[in-house]
Amino acid sequence: MPTPRIRTVLLALTLVAVPAASVAHAAAEPPAASPAAGTAVAAATGLDDPAKKDIAMQLVSSAENSSLDWKAQYGYIEDIDDGRGYTAGIIGFCSGTGDMLDLVELYTQRKPGNPLATYLPALRAVDGTDSHEGLDPGFTAAWKQAAKDSAFKTAQNDERDRVYFNPAVNRGKQDGLGTLGQFSYYDAIVMHGDGGDSTSFGNIRKRALAKAKTPAQGGNETTYLHAFLDARVWAMKQEEAHEDTSRVDTAQRVFLNKGNLNLDPPLDWKVYGDSFHIG
Repeated sequence: MPTPRIRTVLLALTLVAVPAASVAHAAAEPPAASPAAGTAVAAATGLDDPAKKDIAMQLVSSAENSSLDWKAQYGYIEDIDDGRGYTAGIIGFCSGTGDMLDLVELYTQRKPGNPLATYLPALRAVDGTDSHEGLDPGFTAAWKQAAKDSAFKTAQNDERDRVYFNPAVNRGKQDGLGTLGQFSYYDAIVMHGDGGDSTSFGNIRKRALAKAKTPAQGGNETTYLHAFLDARVWAMKQEEAHEDTSRVDTAQRVFLNKGNLNLDPPLDWKVYGDSFHIG
């Protein structure tokens, strides 16, 4: 199951936080190339709007890196002792959960001979474990070297979208959710993956559906999102590495209580006690 880096409170508080007074100026990702004339294109109407997608990335980065500068995280790599081996990159690709392996395979398909290609056998061997066998001592340096390559950054973006972002946004739109609801789905998939265990995104959603209907089913959006966030908090508390629920309690729940279903700035929230602001 793909699972990102989730710091314990102690670790998070040792990192440098962005002051509440600071304002994020990170530019949104550039839009895709324009289609040929006459080609119909579905408009971005939620979290897939480039500006909102950039906000989503900043929100996730605030929880996982104590920073709004998500574009500085391509070269991030460390073992945070959560049982998933190395955690790295913009979305917390893990050596023990398969998504890091998928990423390096994609990168190697696109650019054979890259600094990480020689570690593919080791990544296949440690998949499903927290082992570093075959990766140490050079893997972290190779990751940081690869992160200077625009092709590796693009591969990280593409795998983030394929595995996490697009499924979350599509499911959110199918459920009739606005931008905040789509983000709540995205953040849940980033942390919990979408496997078959009881704390996966799919089962979090099922737990919420037992309490409230989605807007697509005729339910109230705010009521349903509270039910989803309740289910998310329950799932987080099932694992020690996830037991700090501030990324819900003092972030997403704050936006929901304010009725900001479109996730419009200005946004003010806290994660692990650190304050953040997007103006």
